[in-house]
Amino acid sequence: MEALVKFVQDEFVTKKDFPEFSAGDTITVYYEIREGAKTRTQFFRGVVIQRRGTGSSETFTIRKMSGTIGVERIFPVNLPALQKVEVNKRGKVRRARIFYFRELTGKKARIKEVRRK
Repeated sequence: MEALVKFVQDEFVTKKDFPEFSAGDTITVYYEIREGAKTRTQFFRGVVIQRRGTGSSETFTIRKMSGTIGVERIFPVNLPALQKVEVNKRGKVRRARIFYFRELTGKKARIKEVRRK
């Protein structure tokens, strides 16, 4: 059964070409919002908390600070409304899922930047 699901995902689900990013990176996600008959593009810039899943069911979680309140959003990789993803900064973290980042404030909430190609 798993082989059948993998076959359908590989054949019929279109893969979007996004740059490589991982936990700790600061990215900007541009996505389309439909309001009635109008559509507009909105962006969400924040730190990647985690990437989860494989294939067409893969998702990533982004956290940003809106004033003093933390806002998290989960994006499926194959969301049709996703237009593009930009990597703004690459961060050096020692874990694949940085949930501890939620409790950090001030200078402790900084992530060291890494110069990668």
